[in-house]
This record gives sequence, C-alpha cells and structure tokens, in this order.
Amino acid sequence: MTENQHSPREVLALCRQREIRAIDLRFTDFCGMQRHFTIPAEQLAEESFEQGFPFDGSSMRGWQSIHESDMLIVPESQTCFVDPFMKSTLAMLCNVRDPVTHQSYPRDPRNIARKAENYMLSTGIADKACFGPEAEFFVFDSVRFDQKEHEGYYHISSAEGQWNRGSADPANSGYRIRHREGYLPMPPADTLQNLRTEIMLALEDSGIRTEGQHHEVASGGQCEVDLKSDSLLRIADHLIRLKYIVRNVAAACGKTATFMPKPVWNDNGSGLHLHLSLWKDNHPLFAGSGYGGLSETAMFAIGGLLQHAPALLAFCCPTTNSYKRLTPGFEAPVNLSYSYRNRSAAIRIPVNSGNEGRRRFEFRCPDSACNPYLAMSAMLMAMLDGIQNRISPGKPQDKDLYDLEPEERQGLICTPPSLEAALEALEKHHDFLLRGDVFTPDVIERWIRHKREDEVKAINQRPHPYEFALYFDC
Repeated sequence: MTENQHSPREVLALCRQREIRAIDLRFTDFCGMQRHFTIPAEQLAEESFEQGFPFDGSSMRGWQSIHESDMLIVPESQTCFVDPFMKSTLAMLCNVRDPVTHQSYPRDPRNIARKAENYMLSTGIADKACFGPEAEFFVFDSVRFDQKEHEGYYHISSAEGQWNRGSADPANSGYRIRHREGYLPMPPADTLQNLRTEIMLALEDSGIRTEGQHHEVASGGQCEVDLKSDSLLRIADHLIRLKYIVRNVAAACGKTATFMPKPVWNDNGSGLHLHLSLWKDNHPLFAGSGYGGLSETAMFAIGGLLQHAPALLAFCCPTTNSYKRLTPGFEAPVNLSYSYRNRSAAIRIPVNSGNEGRRRFEFRCPDSACNPYLAMSAMLMAMLDGIQNRISPGKPQDKDLYDLEPEERQGLICTPPSLEAALEALEKHHDFLLRGDVFTPDVIERWIRHKREDEVKAINQRPHPYEFALYFDC
C-alpha cells in the first residue's frame, strides 16, 4: 500500500465513507515531540485546509511568548490516515502559521524541512533528496525512574535481558538474549517478533512502505524497523508516525517502547541510520564509477557531511544521552570518516548489485531522539554545501576503526564527546544552514539556548547514581 495523495475534498469524502466522527490535528513542536488536539468531524470543511484552527503557542517549548501566544495549525490533507488506536478518528499532520499574516512560522520544524527542499531546488543541483531510515528502539516490559532532591534512579524490566537469566520466576524458560548477541535471533529467544510484525503491518496499513523489521544486537529488547526511502519531508512525517505507532503497539501489548539512544549501560545503543541520495530528472546523481561505485557529486556530498558533522550532531544527536551511545566498541560511529562496507565509519557505502538507482551512502551518526525535520534538513544543507564548494572527503578508512594502532589514529577526527561540544560547534559554524533562509539565526540561537539551559545544565547540576559508588566513602 502506498501513502495517499488525498485532496481536501477527498479527505471529506473519506470521512463520510469510513464514518469518521473525530479529526485529530497533529503537529511537531520545536524539540520533535508530536502534539495534538481533536475536533468533531463536522467542524472540518474544505476552507479548514486554508484557514486552519487556533491553538496556544506559548505552551510549547522554544516557541511563542505568552503575550503573542495565538497561533494557527493548518491541516495537510495528504498526510491523513485512519488512526488504528483511536475510535472513529482520522489523523492529519498540520503546518504552523501566524494567525495575523498567515505566513509559515519560522520555528515550525515542518516549515524548515519544506524550505530545505525548496533551497535544494533553487540551487539546480537536484530536484529530490531521498532518505531511507533504519530506526532502532528498545521495547521493555516496564520501566521505573525518578529524580528528586533525595534520590535518583531508573530500573528497567525486560524478559529478554541477559541480566534476568538467573531469575527465580517460575515462568523463566532460560531463553535470554546473550550480551550483544541479539542480532537476528529466532523465537522463543526473540520474544518481540509478533510485536515488530504488528508495528510493520500498522505502518503499511497507514500508507507507509517498509523494508522490513528485525531484532537488533543489544539484549533487553532492541528492535529495528526500516522504511522505504522517500523525500525529506515525507520521511520526516513517516518517522513521526512510526514513533506513534511503535509506542502504541507496545502499550497495547502491555509493554513500553523508548527511542532513547542509550537506555542500557554496557550494551549497544539505538541509532537512526539514514541512507542518502540525490536525484535530478529521475536520474541518480550519486551513481558513478568512483570509490564504492559513487560519483564525484556523491564524494563532495560526503565531504560536506564530514566537514560539518560536529555542528550537525547538535541536531542529529540532540540529547546528553546521545553521546553515551557514541563511544568506541558498541558499533556506533565515533570517527568522522567514510568507507565501503565498513560499519565502524560515520559514513558507510553499502554494497549494491550494480543497480544505479540504489547507489547511496549511509550516515550512521544520528539517533531517533532527533527532531527528524531539523536533523535531515541540516544534513541536506551540509551535502549541498559540499557539492557547491567541492569539499573533498579525504581518504577512505577501510580498516576496523575500533581497532587501530595509535599511529594509525593520527589525523582521524572524532565525533564531539558531548552535547555541549556539539552545541559549541553549531554556535561557531552554522553559516551553511542559513542559506536560503532555511535555518534562521533565531532558530539556531533558540535551539542552542534551550539545549544548554534545559538539558546540559540540568544534567550537570544533579548527582549521578554512579557518583555515589565512586565518591561516597572518599
């Protein structure tokens, strides 16, 4: 099944055909969280797709002040789908607009993605940027956590977790995912097969095409669902819907899902690997006869991504927890290099069967905690800058980058060690994002300020549980 292309009139007809009684209006806030409110179906009319519906923008992180709180959300008819988790409900994504001027809101992430695609068109380099995501996440049986003045803790429960092998529970069958041996196991060790298939089929039923699903490396319920590649805006929309479907399928099964990059210590974290390609007039611009079967254009795009990666990661790896994933030894890329087939590099060129339409490369740094509209827009801007300025990616690294001798590491550039370091890189180096007014100075300043004040500073001020193990008796 392919995603619908409904016009406003067709949406109204679908509501009558499916006896829809509620319309759920959804939008993505600055940080990437989806928000919604619901109206009776009778309130939706053709003019609603131009006039929109009002809401309070001052209650959103990083958005309006209270004295200018009124805003509009305008539904996008092509994003509609019948929600499988809500009674008689049609859901639609919305664009955010100013209620006075009806102009697109500069801090609306979906607006930034549209501007990135329009800027690409204005350069004449390409007319389509394709993104193919591999979304990783954990599904746990339950989780408890809290942070107060006198205590801070988390506790994860997972029937698959190797740490539960010695459980005295009479239902313990002994089937557990061994430490870092969770890649493609068979049931009954893989207890989440049916849940992942339900997620995959729910995505397909909602109009999102998938490549497949499987168990990932980590113990404790790590999963992956891969989507068919599509344009920047559509894939960002799909990833927002994927998160919604994953969480609700897990909840319906009595479990809980998280896209937190590193919820389990000493095991693999969850990434959002993105396969990238540019097209013009239905011709793949990355196909060529160079290294890995790529073109010179593709090499310059890689060069742009690698050169701008420290700043990009402020959007692609936007949490303090993201940098606990980006550590050596857990299949996460910590070296800003590229390679054919090599999964220890930040950019991997997959093996292909000679089909030019499948020539692409994979950026392995991002994680699913990102706001996909902002992260992929920034990535596209970096690739275009690399092509425009013919930025060389340097020499490929075809060795296992986790196992290099000290002398072999000379000259290798690593990913930022922390969110604060990535924010510093973004603060110093973001001119490439401002072109075409895609990211405004206000958006970048607001992002940096929010991340520093509400996340980096907040984490740094609180004692960590492991500090008690290190220092309590000092």
